[in-house]
Amino acid sequence: MNYELITSAQNPKVKRLLELQQKSQERRKSGLFVVEGRREIERCINNGYVVDTLFWCPEIFGEEEPRADGARIFQVSTDIYNKVAYRGGTEGVIAEVVARQMTLDDLQLQDRALVVVMEQVEKPGNVGAVLRSADAANADAVIVCDPLTDLYNPNLIRASVGAFFSVPCVTCTSEQCISWLKANGIQILTAQLQDSCYYYEADMTRSTAIVMGTEATGLTDKWRKAADSHIRIPMLGCGDSLNVSVSAAILMFEAVRQRISIKRQ
Repeated sequence: MNYELITSAQNPKVKRLLELQQKSQERRKSGLFVVEGRREIERCINNGYVVDTLFWCPEIFGEEEPRADGARIFQVSTDIYNKVAYRGGTEGVIAEVVARQMTLDDLQLQDRALVVVMEQVEKPGNVGAVLRSADAANADAVIVCDPLTDLYNPNLIRASVGAFFSVPCVTCTSEQCISWLKANGIQILTAQLQDSCYYYEADMTRSTAIVMGTEATGLTDKWRKAADSHIRIPMLGCGDSLNVSVSAAILMFEAVRQRISIKRQ
């Protein structure tokens, strides 16, 4: 394996890596984002993403050489790696990866599609957690409408535990998403307290979009009006809402349960 040695934290390549982690503007400008960890980088490559640059710390990673697939490789010391690592326990390898710009038209749907829509979600960790559940539920896509966070934020990539690379994730406006769902015959189920039935009373065996709003304000009226049905999760305690990623997981796996039940009949 051919690689270059970086011995100073002031090296321009190290500085650019830090900028990619910290600044969404730099990620947009360069078309690159950062992925940490052996498992995450393996999933990234296995799902067709291109690794541009790899930073490798043998003292942490071990004697085995990392998978690079043609990327430029830089070996760094433990001190430098600890400076650039966004989180602990990432196994001594960090990659700069070429971003993809997917649109609604790029999405490929299964029969009885299952889509999760998130409107104006602010916390990247919540989007990442929803992607992780979407992967487990074999959902077709996660759509982030009117986004208030960067899809390539390191917190989002980390929280998805590699699911960001296996579940198509696109951004668009709410209006664009509503039009696309209706054009593809996908029913819209909005998670809301008002005028709603319990989620397990809704038929999710057909193509379904589960639409989630923010924890603070919920969904905007445009989604409530566009919905085919409003659904809610029973709240038996003093609180009136769950974390959006928890709610999304509950609703997705209700769709999974219903579809499995049909196959067993």
